Amino acid sequence: METAATGLTFRDATHADVDVLVALIESAYRGDSSRAGWTTEADILEGRRIDPEGVLEVVRSPGSRLLTVERDGTVVACCQLEHRGENAYFGMFAVSPALQGDGLGKVVIAEAERTARETWGAKEMHMTVISVRNDLIAWYERRGYRRTGRMTPFPYGDERFGIPQRADLRFELLVKEIG
Repeated sequence: METAATGLTFRDATHADVDVLVALIESAYRGDSSRAGWTTEADILEGRRIDPEGVLEVVRSPGSRLLTVERDGTVVACCQLEHRGENAYFGMFAVSPALQGDGLGKVVIAEAERTARETWGAKEMHMTVISVRNDLIAWYERRGYRRTGRMTPFPYGDERFGIPQRADLRFELLVKEIG
């Protein structure tokens, strides 16, 4: 779907997008390139954020969509949507670091909510955020998400999620009514 107002095209990812999406997600969260934006996790996690297998798993999963966002033929953002009964899960959200702070993230999350509501009839959008990411959580709260206080442990020792640089990492569930 293309939105004339923003010049963005939203579409489902394909196998051909995997390498570009891995590079985008890595650039938004890890390493020095992520420091150009404000969503970096470079100070709390090292290593990979995602690998090609992780992206392919979402692309192939029948209950998931990997929404890919293009501007002028270049992938600039993405997010995962997963159907979970009456709710949808929002994850793997990345915006190119050079474009962060320009309102693109707001447009993407609004489209993700609309898509989940219209495609699956989702009543709520759920996401998990590393609980020490206060700026990021505040951004989601400004978009209508609420903290639940429901925590799940960070998978220490599983390098697929990165190499933690501190011992107090947990995931907190954030929820927003969308339906």
